[in-house]
Amino acid sequence: MPEGVKHLDTVDLERLTESFTRWAGASRRADSAASRRRVRLVYLVIRHTGARLGEVLAVDDRRDIDLGRGVMVFSAAHDDARREVRLSEALARELAAARDDPGLAPWRGRLLHLDQGFVRRKFYERATACGLQKDMANPSALRRSRAIELMRQGAPLLVVQKILGHSTPVLTASYLDFSEKDRRRIERRVLAAEARRKTSARNAFYGKVVRVRQGDVQSVVEMLTLGGHKLTSVITNASLSSLNIRPGTFLTAEIKAPWVVVTAGARPPATSAENVFCGQVEAVTTGELTGEVLVRLEDGTRLCSAVTAESVRALGLSPGDTAVASCNAFAVVLRAD
Repeated sequence: MPEGVKHLDTVDLERLTESFTRWAGASRRADSAASRRRVRLVYLVIRHTGARLGEVLAVDDRRDIDLGRGVMVFSAAHDDARREVRLSEALARELAAARDDPGLAPWRGRLLHLDQGFVRRKFYERATACGLQKDMANPSALRRSRAIELMRQGAPLLVVQKILGHSTPVLTASYLDFSEKDRRRIERRVLAAEARRKTSARNAFYGKVVRVRQGDVQSVVEMLTLGGHKLTSVITNASLSSLNIRPGTFLTAEIKAPWVVVTAGARPPATSAENVFCGQVEAVTTGELTGEVLVRLEDGTRLCSAVTAESVRALGLSPGDTAVASCNAFAVVLRAD
């Protein structure tokens, strides 16, 4: 990525999304709450589709959004060209919730029809509120951020250009073309992989490497996950090299269930484990010899601990109880997507 290109990576985009979510839910006045939810929805459409602000504000939510097919249609202001963009699972859920929200019923058909200046101001405010530079929430920067995110996930440049509605492909990409069928297939594959990373797969975190400390035999890798958790892993220097791990690299961290230790209560125990997470017990399963305790963290990540049946009974945990899940850095396996 050339230096000086303003964009947010996936972790920062999640941080900005959380800022919008907290803000949208903080108003008690019905008119203010509806306005905030509409602004947040505009942000989410840009964040997940990379569309231009003007395109998003022109969308007729009754005509241009087809949740059954999972697509949204954008029309260019200067001509009759229309492009269809597939909705990510996260965006489709948000649009469905907005459609069913009685508080937004008066704006059906013009749900996204807001003033550009007002939207930009709110974008800048949300960025500042979560510690980002305000110009990083400029709609153009968000559009760039989505393009870079898609390419990092393996989407070919030309497919990304078509998703974003670029009319002139760069010269190096002009020698390759994709049929519309191919483009849709690639788009579905990329969005499906993205959904897998962002949903609550057991014992798996997706995030960005923030620090690497290399020793003579092994290295310590520190990550910041999409949910804001700090995670530490110890790997061999050979793995560090083969995975090309450095600050800024995005990885999936996995922890096997037998390596996860669960304790009852909200207070972390005295432990040498580097990775400690507080959450809520979602399920407890007890068999004849072994059992499982499933702990759900605040961001939706689920950690499963496999223990003996005797240990499950000794813990005395039930669904809804607060618990702490922990593991040491040697138990965290890193995988490059």
